Amino acid sequence: MADSLRWRTLDGAAPIVIAHRGASGYRPEHTLASYRLAIELGADFIEPDLVATRDGHLIARHEPMLDDTTDVAAHPEFSARRTTRVVDGKSITAFFASDFALGEIKILRARQANPARSKDYDGQFEIPTFEEILTLAVNESARRGRTIGVYPETKHPAFHRALQLPLEEPLLEALRRHGLDRPNGPVFIQSFESANLQYLRSRTALPLVQLLDDGALLYDETGTRVIGVNIPQYDDPRGGTPPRQLRDIAGYANAIGPWKRQILRDVQAAQLLETDVIGQAHAVGLKVHTYTFRNEPATLAPQYANEVLREYRQFYELGVDGVFSDFPDTALSAREAPPP
Repeated sequence: MADSLRWRTLDGAAPIVIAHRGASGYRPEHTLASYRLAIELGADFIEPDLVATRDGHLIARHEPMLDDTTDVAAHPEFSARRTTRVVDGKSITAFFASDFALGEIKILRARQANPARSKDYDGQFEIPTFEEILTLAVNESARRGRTIGVYPETKHPAFHRALQLPLEEPLLEALRRHGLDRPNGPVFIQSFESANLQYLRSRTALPLVQLLDDGALLYDETGTRVIGVNIPQYDDPRGGTPPRQLRDIAGYANAIGPWKRQILRDVQAAQLLETDVIGQAHAVGLKVHTYTFRNEPATLAPQYANEVLREYRQFYELGVDGVFSDFPDTALSAREAPPP
């Protein structure tokens, strides 16, 4: 986007590009290869989703279940580990990372879970620890002379807490070991749950991001203005009341992470309906980092006519403070190119 245009972000800076699970459009997600490629492509932040192993190590996986993103099913020595657990109120039968020690996790290899993407790299890469990801980011920052941020997500923290494998303290301890848990550190910590963010608020000065899933925002009769926020109760087994307004979230978080269809709603055949989510969030001091941008035509609204740069540019012009992208190079190209 042309330098002469003023960014409509909360602080006036260019929106950040967050490499969603690394450069996951090109390499199997949550691998060092994926994060390294994202860094090479110029991403501002790399995003690891964190789950815990049986012995308390944080590893990067999108979910506690290993079935879709690893070759665990091909290892007969682990066949007895398949079990049924309740995650967010749903009974799921799978191989859970929390039933494996780190040494066993390191035997597994990553695989591409998205059927629309190449499987050429299946079986080549280990499952990385959070420590390995932080080391990569710190070392590459020093080598390249630019700061590479880290944007970890605590995945299903209530589920892990019930297993006595809490994610919060190991996360902060790892950040401290690398000198990153400090004011203005290049880190955002995100979660779909609210109780753990409120717990973290009293323990770190790092910015926190309340993710919002589909249906979390309640709109008025016009479908454009947010009148409430619905964050599920399952995140706090002790009870408690979830936030009801964006200003309540601003009491403990620094940003929200809405789905992009909560900003531009696909409710009309001819056009996308623009909501006031960004303006309302900015009004209470919250940045807006929206997810998830992908290049595959099937992931684009028909209004973009398969032109992926048009989608990015529209969101940039609306004033988003950051985008989660599987293809960070495309996100960066759209950010640098002037609009048509």
